[in-house]
Amino acid sequence: MTLFSTKANVSYRSFSDYPTYAEENLWTHYTPKKTTFKLWSPVAEEVVVHLYTTGDGGEHLGKVELEEVDEGLWVVDVREDLLGTYYTFQVKVKGKWLNETPGIYATAVGVNGKRAMVLDLAATDPENWENDKGPDVASPNEVVLYETHVRDFTISGNSGSSKPGKFLGLVEQGTTNPEGLPTGIDHMKELGITHVHLLPAFDYMSVDESAPDKPQYNWGYDPQNYNVPEGSYSSDPYRAEVRIREFKEMVQDFHSNGLGVILDVVYNHTGLTEGANFNLEVPGYYYRHAEGTWSNASGCGNETASERTMMRKFIIESCRHWAQEYHIDGFRFDLMAIHDIETMNLLTAELKKINPNIIVYGEGWTAGGSPLPYTQRASKSHTYMLKQVSAFSDDMRDALKGSVFDARSRGFISGAHGMEESIKFGVIGSIQHPEVHSGRAAWAREPWQSVSYVSCHDNQTLYDKLKVSCEGASEEEIVNMHLLANAVVLTSQGIPFLHAGVEMLRTKKGEHNSYNLPDSINQINWNWKTSHKDVFAYYQQLISLRRAHPAFSMPTAEMVYHHLEFVKTSPGLVGFLLKGNANNDSWKNILIYYNANKSAVRFTSRDEWQVAVKGKTINQAGIETVRNEVEVPPVSMLMLFQE
Repeated sequence: MTLFSTKANVSYRSFSDYPTYAEENLWTHYTPKKTTFKLWSPVAEEVVVHLYTTGDGGEHLGKVELEEVDEGLWVVDVREDLLGTYYTFQVKVKGKWLNETPGIYATAVGVNGKRAMVLDLAATDPENWENDKGPDVASPNEVVLYETHVRDFTISGNSGSSKPGKFLGLVEQGTTNPEGLPTGIDHMKELGITHVHLLPAFDYMSVDESAPDKPQYNWGYDPQNYNVPEGSYSSDPYRAEVRIREFKEMVQDFHSNGLGVILDVVYNHTGLTEGANFNLEVPGYYYRHAEGTWSNASGCGNETASERTMMRKFIIESCRHWAQEYHIDGFRFDLMAIHDIETMNLLTAELKKINPNIIVYGEGWTAGGSPLPYTQRASKSHTYMLKQVSAFSDDMRDALKGSVFDARSRGFISGAHGMEESIKFGVIGSIQHPEVHSGRAAWAREPWQSVSYVSCHDNQTLYDKLKVSCEGASEEEIVNMHLLANAVVLTSQGIPFLHAGVEMLRTKKGEHNSYNLPDSINQINWNWKTSHKDVFAYYQQLISLRRAHPAFSMPTAEMVYHHLEFVKTSPGLVGFLLKGNANNDSWKNILIYYNANKSAVRFTSRDEWQVAVKGKTINQAGIETVRNEVEVPPVSMLMLFQE
């Protein structure tokens, strides 16, 4: 089958016949003397660049033809100072002009991302940007991740923010709720997390940036321009440089407060299909196809083809752009199993060259079938083949609280039977361990490759899940289960991941898919912090304890084998010992029990222990000394230590 013929009457039988340029710099390059525009399109008969005065409407300044300097490689130098000029590419295929596009490598766009802008990116750098640096990370499981949506965190009227819902609102210091308790970045610092994970903050499609007062909301998993910050989170979406500068200022402020910034990236699909920027340059090429139509492993209408040379190049260079230009500290890959293993390994190797502290993790699954052979997918089961990538442990998530696909199902913390081995599998970070017999194949090579979590933006919040699945439970019982769930997460060997607001019993009023629901469902209500001070204190103190004790973040499987052993327990109880000053911990031995039973459990110990955690009380200096008979309170964690 001939896909397309070019003006030179060249025919390609398949996408793999297209001439590719893996090393070519295709990014628009500005100097005061000239701007170079490039575009790759083997199927184009003509390519032009349109020049405009504004990002929307305004005056059309004319168009310039690009020259095909090599097969499929189009270039033009415009020898004048175009700083601040907006532009689009337009490609002619099979005698028809396609719609204008800002180009897939656009780094600055006007309102709603329809036109790119010629910009000197260095001019958007905040003062002292060259010295900006995120936190050092010796092993990824030293990190404590905190996932939030830019808008959710400050949009509520009780957030105290003067920039609600904006990039700069996230880092505004000194904000409080009506009772004077810290909100915003001060809250994150008080909680003790190390890295904030932002839901998609690149330019996405579904929010109209020209109508800031119109009720509209989206998580942002509908990519439009991958290399530009989202305009609705800026103070002025019409001026292309503003969102860039404000994003950099946000990152700089997080860094100066000791916090890293993780970007949630969605390279697996685009918001549009036929009309996506990829298709306005090279129709069809950047996507996978099945049975004559778009394949749809994303569940969003299409899926990209990371294994193809120019798509792989794009993903790697786009992430490199965020790491270099914006000093991003890590990436979370949406539906990572749509991507191929080779691309993910090449990508992480490149990122580590830029910043060895960068961490990369993702969802090790797809949302549907894909023509990419299973053996090539960056899936959870292939994590051991991914050299510097971690994956979410849905094993731990569902073992703790029950399946996300059945609201009423229960897990270990909510009284389900037979979940002990699955909890143990989560505790060790999904590696092989001779004492764990969960029936699951170990999928992590090292413990830090497993992201430990019980809730995230998807599905019901932990509080809502427990309310539905434990009908009739008292509020106190719900709280105890809630605390036990993340006590397991925060004392496991994987990377701990917390859903923003979980430390205040966040609710979305039972909604399980709030991607386009209003602020009233999605926002953080800062009055929760006042209502649930004891819950916040428990999370805060437990994070502090984890970060103070490296035994909870052993960097290698070998170290876990040597220092972690499980103790014999009864149903509804999991116990383990971290022995021998694990990972150079100041505590020689740490003994932990998770009791999911509604009654206390007692055990005997001939040794003397200090109690660090009992019920809702945490004290790293020791609450009391115990020996002989020791009691583990119902639905809680007990932590003992010996120095």
